[in-house]
Amino acid sequence: MLNFVRSSIIAIAIGSCTAAMAADHVTFQLDWLPGGDKAPVYVGIQEGFFRAENLDVKVATGRGSTDAITKIATGQADIGMADIGALMAAKAQDDVPVSAVAAYFTQAPHAFFVLSNSGIHNIKDLAGKKVATSPFTSSNAFLPLVLKQNGLSDKDITLIKADPGALGPMLMTGNTQAIIAWVTNTALYKAQAAQAGKTITVLPWSEGGLSLYSSSIIASDRFLSERPEVAKRFIKAFEKAVVYTYAHPEKAGEDLHDIVPEVDPKIAAAQIHSIYDLVYNKISQSDGFGVLTAKRLTTTWQYVAKANDLSPDSLNPEKIVNKAFMPTPN
Repeated sequence: MLNFVRSSIIAIAIGSCTAAMAADHVTFQLDWLPGGDKAPVYVGIQEGFFRAENLDVKVATGRGSTDAITKIATGQADIGMADIGALMAAKAQDDVPVSAVAAYFTQAPHAFFVLSNSGIHNIKDLAGKKVATSPFTSSNAFLPLVLKQNGLSDKDITLIKADPGALGPMLMTGNTQAIIAWVTNTALYKAQAAQAGKTITVLPWSEGGLSLYSSSIIASDRFLSERPEVAKRFIKAFEKAVVYTYAHPEKAGEDLHDIVPEVDPKIAAAQIHSIYDLVYNKISQSDGFGVLTAKRLTTTWQYVAKANDLSPDSLNPEKIVNKAFMPTPN
């Protein structure tokens, strides 16, 4: 009888310990399909950064920043990734229960891509040229602004819209002199150019005057209020995963491929190389990784308000950030 009681006590103790050690579940919402720019969350899983913080992370794919914000706002996900400009526009029109907690891209990814032998060396050289874009990219809203900053207007170019998958081939075959895409696509377009025996030149809009925050980590206000310690542990682990991703692009590509086999690890690694400057640059070096400053938030909102025809007074951009979870400035 004594042995039975002792065994029962041990069993109960083990069960209680196991329950106490159970990992906290977190659903991370992407704003698009898996790719090199989304690698950190997969690295966090594969390299054990989340496990070390007692987190069990599930990743959900998305169809744009608005989709990601909606899913987080409605409780389908806890935390995720989206363009902070889309969050600003959403909160200016309808105070969605979602807040930004950290910066990821401190420069916008929008860019023109041209053939290196096109004679187009800067944005001003696009005057009189045909430019192709996807009908759904957020870049289209900012196009008039970056053109104006370079002494042009939308009347100075011939803008045509095409399926995203057709943009690269159109450029390589000369059906357009330039295309609009994100620098996250640089590896893809370089590969397409190489197959055609050509090379491309990238003209980032950030170098043409359009300097603002872009992709950021956002979270449900409910998640932040009800599970603050879980949120803090996630952000801590995610930051480590970002550092690892950009220090080891090839391994990060493999980590992504291990979870999402259809993603080519070499292409993912090339994408990570191509977007390094969006994550690590003068802004992040000056302010610290993940930090969203009042000054740059204001600048970003000014661009977003103009691009979306919103009143500048419809939002206080600092109010969209929950500073209790933001990484500590340098």
